Amino acid sequence: FDGTLCESQWPGIGAPNVKLIEHLIRGREAGDKVILWTCRIGERLQEAVDWCKGYGLEFDAVNDNIPENIEKYGNNTRKIYASCYIDDLAADKREFGIPYHSLPF
Repeated sequence: FDGTLCESQWPGIGAPNVKLIEHLIRGREAGDKVILWTCRIGERLQEAVDWCKGYGLEFDAVNDNIPENIEKYGNNTRKIYASCYIDDLAADKREFGIPYHSLPF
């Protein structure tokens, strides 16, 4: 969330990454499952989920695997299973307009 869907302004919430938000909304509309995986917990997590919903982005799971994968594999692993991870520490952030973190790689 922080530094990916919005500018990193912890504990607040920075400006939205509209390009990525719209990409994820289109993906969900096409049948993709979207999971919010963040270090936020409690009230700060709920603020993030509500903020995303305000931009029209909802999630199939939050800090958890989707129920279909839990059933498919017979357990709920600690690692969130996904075919694509979008993160502020990713090596190539340009595709999703993620300029918020600038560690050298």
